[in-house]
Amino acid sequence: MSQLLASSITTDLLAWQIPPVEKVIRTVVVYLGIALIVRLAGKRLMAQMNSLDLVVVLLLSNVVQNAIIGDDNSLSGGLLGAAVLVAFNALLERLADTVPWVRWLLEGRPTELIHEGVVDEAALRRLGITELELLNAIHSQGADHTSEVLRARVEPGGNVTVLLKRADQAASYGDLQQAVATLQSSLDELQEGLERQSSGKSPST
Repeated sequence: MSQLLASSITTDLLAWQIPPVEKVIRTVVVYLGIALIVRLAGKRLMAQMNSLDLVVVLLLSNVVQNAIIGDDNSLSGGLLGAAVLVAFNALLERLADTVPWVRWLLEGRPTELIHEGVVDEAALRRLGITELELLNAIHSQGADHTSEVLRARVEPGGNVTVLLKRADQAASYGDLQQAVATLQSSLDELQEGLERQSSGKSPST
């Protein structure tokens, strides 16, 4: 009895319930399908997600689970699927690093949202980003208003990068030290000039 139970457990854990080649094909096809969906959904899905976007991301893995595993619930099948996912992802990353058009195909290009303080309304609509979400993004990077922004764009990875105008950038400790040193140098030169003028004057008779 115990031998039959051990044999049954071993079979359930290790026996292939679908051919390994089918498991590999299923995993790769689902990976490419999700990558295509995320690419078409735009950068917003990876950046400023609202509650509905979060629901989609959480349910996505459950929706495609059966497409990957099929009728195979074995341990060996699951490990094979995981290994294929990791290996295929690493392969695409390597290709993206060496072939520019692969990087563009997978991630796209940065999208500019603000230029010289002017918001690109068409870009916001295309990405599905509201003005409130944009303001929250620039506030988190030190800007109080879009007029202070020289350039803001959504990177391929979904991050919003903001470059402030020079006059609106926060001064660092090094900038303050340099300003104080320049002011002190100017005062020293002015004082020396006044002293030379004073010593050069002859006593009035």
